[in-house]
Amino acid sequence: MRNWVLLGALAALIAAGLIGCNVLSRYHGFGASEMRPEALSARLKPAYRSFTPQGNGPWPTALLFSGCDGPKDNMDRWAKELTDEGYAVLVVDSHGPRDYDDAQLWRLVCIGQLLPGPERAGDVAVAIEDARAMPFVDPERIVLIGASHGGWSVLDMLSLHGQDKPPHNLTRWPETIQENGLEGIVGMVLLYPYCGVASQVYSHGWQEDVPGLFLLVEDDSIVNEDSCIEVIERMKEAGRPVEAHLFKGTTHGFDQEEKNAFSTLEFSPEATREAAELMRQFLRKVTKR
Repeated sequence: MRNWVLLGALAALIAAGLIGCNVLSRYHGFGASEMRPEALSARLKPAYRSFTPQGNGPWPTALLFSGCDGPKDNMDRWAKELTDEGYAVLVVDSHGPRDYDDAQLWRLVCIGQLLPGPERAGDVAVAIEDARAMPFVDPERIVLIGASHGGWSVLDMLSLHGQDKPPHNLTRWPETIQENGLEGIVGMVLLYPYCGVASQVYSHGWQEDVPGLFLLVEDDSIVNEDSCIEVIERMKEAGRPVEAHLFKGTTHGFDQEEKNAFSTLEFSPEATREAAELMRQFLRKVTKR
């Protein structure tokens, strides 16, 4: 019995080591499949879902990026909240177009083995370019909203742009970003994002003066909120316009009611309402509504 226990422990250590090596290689872009921005746009565009308020546009627009398990009910919840406030919304699905909806595949996304932040950052960049061309979008008032893995991807897109490096899944930056940078990106909201050592933002921060609102969870069991707090403090010292709120007594994914089997995370209507109010105040300020 003791030998079986030792073998099991050894196997777990080897598996952890292999996962860690792959995460490190992904951080540097090894193993990423590079695409032209136009090709990635063609893959993602059929899965975009757009929502618009009543009336005539163009409207200030939020681009929404889901957590590592793909778009769930929280994306629809935020879309409704935002359209009720007069914003257009574009939900960007990074999973369906890649057939990552299967449970075993999205779990690999969650542990950084597939589509980590520096790669999915390309989806963020391509979605910005695509949104700029949509008739209902005010290209001078675009906000980026990312939950968990989506927040990691938004932050790493900004970080890589500041390093003058394209996202790891792109051969180059999309044309409008090459020409105009991140002009018109007036804010970002990051719900419980990953900011740890495997992220570009942890090592390099970001250079653009894009206002940011971090909505973090105390004692987060999925990501270490202390890493984000460290990044926030560094960015404040560098003069970046950053705000943060730390939720207590709730869990990672507090705004998502649709949970996976055996999940220990909980949906909190109270925390979701508080986050919605904080988001409304922030977006009114940065979009000047």
